[in-house]
Amino acid sequence: MYIQILGSAAGGGFPQWNCNCPNCRGVRDGSLRAQPRTQSSIALSDDGVNWVLCNASPDIRAQLQGFAPMQPGRALRDTGIRAIILLDSQIDHTTGLLSLREGCPHDVWCTDMVHQDLTTGFPLFNMLEHWNGGLRWNRIELEGSFTIPACPNLRFTPLPLRSAAPPYSPHRFDPHPGDNIGLIVEDLRTGGRLFYAPGLGKVDTALLAKMAEADCLLVDGTLWEDDEMQRRGVGTRTGREMGHLAQNGPGGMLEVLDQLTSPRKVLIHINNTNPILDEDSPERAEVERRGVEVAWDGMSIEL
Repeated sequence: MYIQILGSAAGGGFPQWNCNCPNCRGVRDGSLRAQPRTQSSIALSDDGVNWVLCNASPDIRAQLQGFAPMQPGRALRDTGIRAIILLDSQIDHTTGLLSLREGCPHDVWCTDMVHQDLTTGFPLFNMLEHWNGGLRWNRIELEGSFTIPACPNLRFTPLPLRSAAPPYSPHRFDPHPGDNIGLIVEDLRTGGRLFYAPGLGKVDTALLAKMAEADCLLVDGTLWEDDEMQRRGVGTRTGREMGHLAQNGPGGMLEVLDQLTSPRKVLIHINNTNPILDEDSPERAEVERRGVEVAWDGMSIEL
């Protein structure tokens, strides 16, 4: 299985276009040792030719341009994208579909709840019908697994996660299973297993067991502290209110990951305020001391 990190930041990217927090200001003026990052998205393949896009961020055009296999050049119009999986209906993970309209129709896998949001509050499916049929919906059932014809050696198992629907959603304050999922992706030839959850608000015993079975974890790295947005003066909500488990503190992501010895551990979906973006920060040193990696745009993993 080939895993390509197209984007590793949370919504707004890094630096965020309108933000002058110490991280964003520092990366702009060169006083901070950090890498700019686009908004979170990955691509998966079983052959390095045909790719499944997991989430379509607003930065998708730049991400595809930066990864040569996405433009194989076999025909006058061509792409390596053969299917798209949406893990939720957040703006940060779906707006890129608008930039892919020239390539419609696209086969899109998502849950009932995500499809509902994307045909009501943010009706992408409806809008894109006008481009060669638009998006062809393939339902993700919350029980069982599924395969995608373009990558037949990859088996996808959805994991309903505790999180919130987007602010625009008609059921924003009425959460349902399927608003947000993680994925277990297994290579049926090599047995390699990926656990992917860029939005993860709570880890219970059952979910921890699933994580322990994986060879690689790509998990929520949004915030260092639960009240980080408030501390930095750039927001009012906590990480938990947004559906994200912070790294630091009792019960935080680092404590969760400390319980797992076998998998490779990688944080993704990192907010611009998170001090782990500063490669010289004590927080970054602590993450690395505990054997956890910080994803970056262009990072490649093979299982």
